[in-house]
Amino acid sequence: MVAAAVLFAITALGGAAMAAMRLSGREFPPLWIVIPHGIAAAAGLVTLMMTVAGRTAPAMAGAALIGFVIAFIAGITLLFVYHVNKRPLSIPLMLTHGTVAVVSFVILLMGIFQLI
Repeated sequence: MVAAAVLFAITALGGAAMAAMRLSGREFPPLWIVIPHGIAAAAGLVTLMMTVAGRTAPAMAGAALIGFVIAFIAGITLLFVYHVNKRPLSIPLMLTHGTVAVVSFVILLMGIFQLI
């Protein structure tokens, strides 16, 4: 679970940079940020899936996994519906994607540190 949290933390750094770019008026971020962001997210998702599938993780990890899957689907949508087609990224979808990912990250951390 800690490895997944580290991967998601790295992902969040790229996500925050891309959100700042979009909110400052740029239509979409450069691929040199998009691709590592997606790879880190996918790696974190697979790592968390393996942990949850191994049935050694607390219930909070499963809850976080559901949120990360939703965030991942939104991220794939941003990539293939907007970025690939050179359309400006949807700000509401981008903010939803980021919010779901951050909430899922907090839930994951709560599971790691056994806060609930």
